[in-house]
Order: sequence, then structure tokens, then C-alpha cells
Amino acid sequence: MDFDTIVAGGGVVGLASARALALTGRRVIVLEAGERIGAQTSSRNSGVIHAGIYYPAGSLKARLCVAGRDLLYAYCAERGIAHRRCGKLIVATSPAETDVLRSYQASAVRNGAGELAWLGADEVAALEPAVSCVAALHSPRTGIIDASELMQALLGDLEAAGGLLALRSRVTAVSVSTAGCEVLVAGEDGGPLQAREFVNAAGLHAAEVARATRPLDRCHVPDAYYARGHYYSLSGSPPFRRLVYPIAESAGLGTHVTLDLAGRVRFGPDVEWIDGIDYRFGADRRAEFAAAIRRYYPGLDASRLAPDYTGIRPKISAPGAPAADFRIDGPARHGLPGLVNLFGIESPGLTSSLAIGEYVRELLSG
Repeated sequence: MDFDTIVAGGGVVGLASARALALTGRRVIVLEAGERIGAQTSSRNSGVIHAGIYYPAGSLKARLCVAGRDLLYAYCAERGIAHRRCGKLIVATSPAETDVLRSYQASAVRNGAGELAWLGADEVAALEPAVSCVAALHSPRTGIIDASELMQALLGDLEAAGGLLALRSRVTAVSVSTAGCEVLVAGEDGGPLQAREFVNAAGLHAAEVARATRPLDRCHVPDAYYARGHYYSLSGSPPFRRLVYPIAESAGLGTHVTLDLAGRVRFGPDVEWIDGIDYRFGADRRAEFAAAIRRYYPGLDASRLAPDYTGIRPKISAPGAPAADFRIDGPARHGLPGLVNLFGIESPGLTSSLAIGEYVRELLSG
């Protein structure tokens, strides 16, 4: 065997999974199709460490977000990764939305996200004078992180444990049998490569890799959907010290306020369903963004908004359907030894990454 484990995908989840496996003594290689690690979903999101508020009790998203949050804060402290536990406000901008806040309070307690303090309009104004709302919840466990530093630390741990990274190495076919896994690779390292285990953490391309895996039954490959989100930056002095979120939408958490570690403000993402992977910003969405933002930030000067970047969520639920849970399929589900497929790892995938790595390791050690 060339390796014990081959991991497809060099984003934060692939790197965290590879690290977790390498720390057991496995010989691990990560195959990343791009020019650098984490160039897609991992570096094109809000960079938020989520507390674990929104997700259905008992779901993988709820369990892995809460576990991953605690692991991530500890890992950042241990490795000196730039982050800040800035907290966030979830705001109701009309009396009709306060019932949703109450449901978030209850969900947070069930999931282990902690007690969320209920704040009236005056209390919110004292914390964030620019925010207008009728009530809000305060989540003190929410934070922000430098995702690039996190991925570099994970890669460093992987390499220190003897693991390898191969860039510009796209998986084109996988064959699984009781003898192990054969992986064909298009790129500098070529192929085929042999390993006992194969982890498909290819993110936006996970369904494509799974469809190229034999003899995996197609009933174990979900349909892939793509939801593009746009972000606008705000020039000038930041009016916020915390993250500010409206009530969540069906396919995302709404056009919210995010901060980077320098204090710069971004708004986003919105939700635009697209047919393929396309990061172009497209038409000017300033008017739509301004309308959504002014619901909780009425003092917005729309001339300060500028297009920043886009990200794409790897969805496995169709437009209009309820949001799907993470899909992490091991041998017990599909019947193929040594194979783990990860589908629909969107938010809170960054927060959950270390816990997902542990979960993958457990699936392959059982």
C-alpha cells in the first residue's frame, strides 16, 4: 500500500480529517485539486465560530458544531491562531419575530450553545447604538477566526505527523474492495495510488467524486445544489463591535454583519441558487442589500457599500426544501470498507471541522 489513508479535498474539513487520522499513526496524503489549500468554501465564508444555536437537536450539525466550537477555541489558544470571541446579537426587527427569538433560546439550551440573554431595545442600544430592533439575543460564545491561519496550523500538524499534501491533484476515479482503495489522480502526482482507506472531503465536488467511486450504489450519492452568496464591505469606521444577525432565512442565516479581526465590516451572504460553480459577482446587488441591512441598521449609507467576494454553499437540499443535515457516510451506511463520504458540509462546517475530523476517525476505527 502507498498509504493508509487518502483524503480528497484540502479545505478545512479535509485537513482536519487528515490531521485526526495522521495523529493515530496512519500514513496520510491529502489530494487537493486546486493551486492552494482552502481556496473555495473554506476561505469564502463569514469566518465565524458558531455557538450552535439554530440546528435541530441531535442533528450532526448541532452535535458537531458545539463540540467543534469548544475544540476550536482550545486549539486556537494552544496554537496562537488569530481569533476573537466577540459575541453576536440576533435581532428581531418586529414584534412578530420575537417568537422566533424564543425558539432560538430554547434550541441553544438543548444543543449546548449556552444561555442566550434576552435584551430589550434599550439594552441593545447600549451595546450597539447603530442597531435598531425590538429585541435581541446575545450569544457570548460566538466568535471570529482567521481561517487561513487555522488551515496552515492543521497542515502543519499533518506534516509533523508524517502526512503529505499534493496540490493540483484531482481525483478522477476510486475503486473500493476488501483489499483496499485504488485512487486515480489527474495532476502532478499522477496515479493510481493505493490505500486502505479513502475519505471524500471534496466539498463542492464531493458528489462528483462519489459518482466516480465504484462500486458505490448511486442511492448513496445525494443530488448536489449550489447556493452562491455575495458579500459587500463597508468603508469607513466600523459601526459595530459585535456580529449582528437577523432572523435566519430558509437557505442561510440572513444578510448579517460580520467583522474581520481588523474590525472591518462586511454584510452578507445573500442566497442565489446557481447551476454550477461560478464565483463571479455579477449584477450590482447594492439596492437589495441596503434594504435588508436597513431593517436593523437604518443609518446605513449605501454609498459606503462595495462588492467584496462571493462564496458557494455545497447544498444537498433543493431550493425551497428544508435545510439538510451534514451527511457523513461510513461503511455501516454504504457497505464499502474503508470509505467515508462527506456531503453538504456547509455552515457550520468551519466551526465543526475538528469535531468532524474526530468523527471521521471514529468511523474508520470502528
